[in-house]
Amino acid sequence: MPIYLQIFLIIIAIIAFYFLTLLATGWGIRKLCFTIIREMEDQGATSARNAVHLPDSRGNFFKRGFGNYRPKALQILITDKIVLKTSGGKYFLNKDKLAEIKTIKHS
Repeated sequence: MPIYLQIFLIIIAIIAFYFLTLLATGWGIRKLCFTIIREMEDQGATSARNAVHLPDSRGNFFKRGFGNYRPKALQILITDKIVLKTSGGKYFLNKDKLAEIKTIKHS
């Protein structure tokens, strides 16, 4: 096999590996988002009055390591306004936004 073809195939393999890694990470974060929502529903955190503290919101990088995507998943939920944060640092689910997403999911 010519060297130019080998180099081309190696570059294609590296690009494919990169995108597969991104895809796998995205699936993992999506799964964590659903896990966080389920945990908050189980705890009854559906209003500011019933807000709960969530573990792993932000912490020391060296204690958490690279594999902990829970803070990223929580940040995505906050950005999408599915999870709201109280002034006391507790979190609760936005029932309206969650119901809207569930109706879109089932449609």
